Amino acid sequence: MENAANYTRRILKGGAKAHKSLGQNFLMDDRVIENIVAASVKEPAIPIVEIGPGLGVLTRVLAQKAQKVWAVELDQGKVNVLQKELQGLPIEILNMDALKLNLKDIWGTKKGVLVGNLPYYITSSLLMHFLEQKDSLHSMVVMVQKEVADRLVAKPGRKDYGVLSIAAQVSAQPEKLFEVPPQAFWPAPKVTSAVVRFDLRSYPGFRVQEKDFFRVVKASFSQRRKTLGNSLAGGLGIPKQQVGEILAAAGVDEQRRAETLSIEEFQAVTEAVLKIQVKVAELNK
Repeated sequence: MENAANYTRRILKGGAKAHKSLGQNFLMDDRVIENIVAASVKEPAIPIVEIGPGLGVLTRVLAQKAQKVWAVELDQGKVNVLQKELQGLPIEILNMDALKLNLKDIWGTKKGVLVGNLPYYITSSLLMHFLEQKDSLHSMVVMVQKEVADRLVAKPGRKDYGVLSIAAQVSAQPEKLFEVPPQAFWPAPKVTSAVVRFDLRSYPGFRVQEKDFFRVVKASFSQRRKTLGNSLAGGLGIPKQQVGEILAAAGVDEQRRAETLSIEEFQAVTEAVLKIQVKVAELNK
């Protein structure tokens, strides 16, 4: 097989371009590609969807290892390249916005694997979109900006711990596998990338509705520099006195900041919020 660098250069000489507006940086390192494929294809029978295949340098290797690959590409020019270069391989090309992709539409009730070099400008949106579809996934192996990777695996007490960290860890066990230097791409980005693997699962003992939970989490991080008491009061639009009651019931000091709370503590706060809201509703009857 033609190596990644030669493959990419040949297609670029043919007129293909990297569109900055779409965050396109083409991977050209065979070792990185091999490592991504090894982390993604554990069983050939499991279906794979690749987000943002670009010129198909990773897609063609995935297709040799997997039974079928769905490649989701928004750029019509790149779709034309994929159709020409990947003829005869078990690949279905979907010319669409990945943020509109429902995994059940492509593989029904099965569970598959998502792979992708995610555009930096919509990384968080894409991750949230597919984490919400965790029932359709065994795992995800994605390349993101190193700073995002650090946020995904951050633990309470770190400055990079936030809503994205919690969303990832509620739905999966994220693991930062390795970093990828700028020179592995063309054009070279200004940042280091990292590959993260998510093993999707239900959070052990999760006992509240995710809608309620994330409303509390987002409110808690709405003013990161403020104490939890102030952030919750502003984010939820409830009196400071009630926030004090909520946090006391949850066993959480209102002088703490959101980035110090564990998922378990956020669940306790959510339960306390719901109880106070029921109590207030009954008093207002």
